[in-house]
Formats: sequence, C-alpha cells, structure tokens
Amino acid sequence: TYAKRDGLLQKLDPRAKLISILAVIFAASVTRDLFLLIIVYLATLLFAYLSKIDVAFFIKRVWLFIPLFAGIIAFPMIFNIFFPGDPLMQIAYLGDGLRLGPFSLPESIFITKQGVNMAILFTTRVATCVSAVVLLSITTPQQVLFKSLRSIGVPKIYVLTLEMAYRYIFLLMDMVREMYIAKKARTIKSRSMFEEQKWVGGRMGYTLIRSIDLSEKVHMAMTSRGFNGDVKVLQQFKMRNLDYFTVAASISLSVLLVLISHDIIKI
Repeated sequence: TYAKRDGLLQKLDPRAKLISILAVIFAASVTRDLFLLIIVYLATLLFAYLSKIDVAFFIKRVWLFIPLFAGIIAFPMIFNIFFPGDPLMQIAYLGDGLRLGPFSLPESIFITKQGVNMAILFTTRVATCVSAVVLLSITTPQQVLFKSLRSIGVPKIYVLTLEMAYRYIFLLMDMVREMYIAKKARTIKSRSMFEEQKWVGGRMGYTLIRSIDLSEKVHMAMTSRGFNGDVKVLQQFKMRNLDYFTVAASISLSVLLVLISHDIIKI
C-alpha cells in the first residue's frame, strides 16, 4: 500500500534509493556522535512523512523491536563489571576479594556514566539503521527491491535465498500454526513437560523435513519453467536527474557525516 503511493521515495529509481540508503546505513554504523545520529534519525522521519507514510506507524514499526533486541545487548554496557567508568548510581556492595569462577568482581556494582552513554549511542544507532531499512522496504515493492539488489552486483544466490525465504516463511508459519491448532483440538488433558517438549522436538523435525521437500519441489518447478536465478519484473529501471542527484547527495552527506564524527572536519 505504501509502495504504491505518490511520495518522494516512491518516485526514485529503486537502484538510486538502495544505494542512497545503504550509504546512510554505513555512515550511521561508524558514527560515534550521538547528536549526528539523532539528526539522521529525524531525517528518516522527515523522509517517511514526505513519502506519505504514517509517521506514527513508522515509529511503532521500528521501536517495537529495538527495545527487545538492542536493549538486551546494550543493557550490560551500563554496569562497571563490563565497562569501567565514572559512577552514576550504585546498585550493590559486594565487598573486596569476591570472585565468580576465574573472574574477579569489583567491590561495588554501579551504573557508569560512560556505559549509559554507550548504551544510548548503540540503541540510537540501531534505531537509525533499522529506520532506514524499513523506509526502503516500505516504499519499494518486494520483487523490485530484489531486482535492484541484482542490478548493483549482489550475487545471484544471495538474492534468490532472500526471495525464497521471504516468500515461504509465511507458508511455514501457517504450517506450524495448523499443527498447533490440530494438537490443541485433540488434547483432552494436559501432559507432562517432558512429553510436551518431546512433541515440540518431533514437530520441529517434521517441519524441517517438509520444508526441505517443499524447497526441492519448488526449485524443480521453477527450473522447468526456465528460471535461472535472476529476478524478472515488468518494471524497467531508468535513472533520471533526480536519481543521480539523490545518490550524489546521500553519498556526499554520508562521507561528511563520517568525517565530522571522527574529528577529521571540525564544525
């Protein structure tokens, strides 16, 4: 629905859009300045608005997953056990000489200022990169996106794997859901934890066998119809002046962002 709207990013050539967003992701990945990352993240919100995407929907789609995955990784950073720094708030006093196996523990466990800054920087970086990827996927039809990956030199096998995984992951989810509903409909009383785990393990093996069998049948069917690994769509790519300007501007701004972040250029 969003890919068919008459927005700013929808008007761009998919190749220009892909290269531009990859440049932004690279710059955000190596940037060490929180202020610059916030500017880039706000720019993704601006482009979402100009592309006629509901900003609230866009923010929820990104931030629903960031606290779960990025938060788990970033949470240990705030403690002095992993990253020493200036104390911000004491959590516990352990005493001197306490060890955990071969590791010696500090006298006190506290949240460090440097750790909090690193956690915020990491979470903001992940949010910026994920926002850019979501922006690309929302404004570009799936088949067109895969074709643009091939056009910029991504190997055929990677694009084919992505395409098949995207297409059939929904089918496998439906298969798992049907097995669970069938079991629940035939269950009279609850069984022990061991028996439930044994059933889950058996269904996992069954699903793997069915997925391998399905992949072989689908591949043979595609090959018999002339498929050679290249994604073919009716849309023809054509670079215009706006596309060239977008690519040049995004690469230039990304390089400038990296240079400023690493203090090569002073502002």
